[in-house]
Amino acid sequence: MLFIKQLYSIQKTELFSNLFEDYIQQDEKVKPFYKYHIDKKDFENYIQEQHFDYLNRPVLTETLLKQSKLVSNTNSITIDYINSLSNENTFTVTTGHQLCLFTGPLYFIYKIISTINLSKTLKEKFPNKNFVPVYWMATEDHDFEEINHANVFGKKVVWHSTEKGSVGDFKTENLKDVIEELKIILGENENATHLIQLFEDAYLKNKNLADATRYLVNELFGAYGLITLDGNDKALKQLFIEEFKTDIFKNTTFEIVTKTIDKLKENYSAQVSPRLINVFFTEPNLRERVEKQNDKYKVLNTDISFSKEELENIINTTPEKLSPNVVLRPLYQQKILPNIAYVGGPGELAYWLEYKTLFENYNINFPILMPRNFVMLIDKGTQSKIKKLNLETESIFKDGEDLVKAFIKTEHADVNLNEFNEPLNTVFNSIAELVSTIDKSLIGSVEAEKQKTLNGILSLNQKINKALKQKSETDINQIWAIKAKLFPNNIPQERYDNFSMYYSKYGKEFIETLFEELTYNLEPFEYNVLLEN
Repeated sequence: MLFIKQLYSIQKTELFSNLFEDYIQQDEKVKPFYKYHIDKKDFENYIQEQHFDYLNRPVLTETLLKQSKLVSNTNSITIDYINSLSNENTFTVTTGHQLCLFTGPLYFIYKIISTINLSKTLKEKFPNKNFVPVYWMATEDHDFEEINHANVFGKKVVWHSTEKGSVGDFKTENLKDVIEELKIILGENENATHLIQLFEDAYLKNKNLADATRYLVNELFGAYGLITLDGNDKALKQLFIEEFKTDIFKNTTFEIVTKTIDKLKENYSAQVSPRLINVFFTEPNLRERVEKQNDKYKVLNTDISFSKEELENIINTTPEKLSPNVVLRPLYQQKILPNIAYVGGPGELAYWLEYKTLFENYNINFPILMPRNFVMLIDKGTQSKIKKLNLETESIFKDGEDLVKAFIKTEHADVNLNEFNEPLNTVFNSIAELVSTIDKSLIGSVEAEKQKTLNGILSLNQKINKALKQKSETDINQIWAIKAKLFPNNIPQERYDNFSMYYSKYGKEFIETLFEELTYNLEPFEYNVLLEN
């Protein structure tokens, strides 16, 4: 067993927004923004009440089978799962994420494991139904700076590229030097060598970032049947033509979501805001927003513009040239998938909560919003430091300054030897009385010795407190070292460190162990702390 698991309440970590915490606890203030929640009964009701009559399962299945052939390592279990989508008793559980270099932060791994484990749990709860896990690749994202790096053992590995447009189209052939840099950081043990080979196969033997990511995800999770879906597909976008038109020409999305946000703002802040048009126009090396200017539809930062008739013709004939933004993409996902649940982080679930009324307007099923597993990994060295400082494991979630203050107050209160002055005075006064009966001229000597002793006590008091302060300084530095390890750059480890740090240490067993530990039993949701065993 690699780790020992400890569970903590989400609230105790103080890492999450009020909206997210209230959603987890089913607070009355959040209930207007969803219909079904995280428990077996709600899933049962969802399956009975929500029908996917609008789905085109044949197109979905055919498209996914076509996409699965873009790489050489799609698992046969995944193919079986894809084929099962033609059956009306099959539902999907979906998560989505950017195409981060080397998978990016750890929580990419946790999201997918949560999705696969939730699918497994639902199958156990409802054995007459099928549930398959889906990873939606954000291939159409164009914010390259968000995905072009990975943090490994405190070093930032960066991929530089001059390409523009959707990142899924970026060529990966120039990643050889980046992989070599990572190789030096990871070292040459057996696990690291295996991982570097995997990265080389993924990025250097596939033509673009979309295919490379699909290959990499297949290697890590294909044995669990994970389906990787690229929404940047003409056949799939043809299923979304009417929704594109409604958003662009009627601004329906803007109007509905804005009203929901106004209600949400009565108690919380909004995560994202809609635009009048929530669509990008894409071409090779280009992804820019569409905005109506007078009677034309302008592609921002370009000389491209269309009349309404021209843009409508593009939607009808080449819908793949249009790309939904963060507001419209969830609707697109739910239109093409028999999706029962979406697994995401607190920020994602916050913006999904803005969309319930939007989905109702389009008669598209709103999924059950499931928080992914949140995880803190604590190695033996860090555990030893925590124990040596007499700290509780849960104290690591406290603000660093607060933790230091509490520690000093508890462990190293100033020593004060003044309490010994009174008994010393009593002793020397008794000596002085005795001396006076013998030779009164010696009383001055007694007083001198008393003052010398009191000065010695004062000096010793100062030396002791100086030593305590030095000891405190060492301990305080240890506290900050612990915080830096678990919260690099003041953010949780899972949002910063890359999984390669742990894979190079534990190998495949790391992923296998996470599957065992990060169970999803539809019980009260808690934060996972995994202590290295």
